[in-house]
Amino acid sequence: MHNVLIIHAHQFYEGISTGKLNAAMAEVVQQEMEQRGYTVQHTHIEKGYTVADEVAKHLWADLIILQSPVYWFGMPWIYKKYVDEVFTAGMLQGNFITGDGRTRTDPTRQYGSGGLLQGKQYMVSLTWNAPQEAFDNPAQDLFKGKSVDDVLVANTANYAFSGMEVLPSFSCFDVFKAPTIEDDMARLRAHLAEFVVDSECLIGV
Repeated sequence: MHNVLIIHAHQFYEGISTGKLNAAMAEVVQQEMEQRGYTVQHTHIEKGYTVADEVAKHLWADLIILQSPVYWFGMPWIYKKYVDEVFTAGMLQGNFITGDGRTRTDPTRQYGSGGLLQGKQYMVSLTWNAPQEAFDNPAQDLFKGKSVDDVLVANTANYAFSGMEVLPSFSCFDVFKAPTIEDDMARLRAHLAEFVVDSECLIGV
């Protein structure tokens, strides 16, 4: 058996974002992971958490999947607070990083090479108001050809900084004006099938 932590970053806003879609997506993720032989734990940030427990969950997990809406082109602020608290605690305990990879005697070493969480993976699953055509298209004025993963580098960088492999993200687009929920759920299952290895295949790795 291998382990997956699903982090729910949804933050409730009456009449705008009640969380039903993100909850349904997290349920699909759990079903798919359990079918692949993983043991699943959840953290629902809005319901509260203990920092020490979250550090332990990160150390326990082989794969961490963030399920979140995108608010103003980033995660809800409660997720940033969560990251600041959990990653700072993991750093101070000496469990997540040894520093930024450089030393005073050799400051030329690669910045971001001090992570201790090698062998673990991180994936983001998102819901957007933005349509898919807003991305990967230089003719679009807002993102100017950037991909979802480019736009979200500030989210994934802390996991890469800590040594994790960052998997390609998944997105549900245009969820207010042109939702395609059934198709999105099918695409989410296909995405997990493509990028997440069955836990039995990891035995002995």
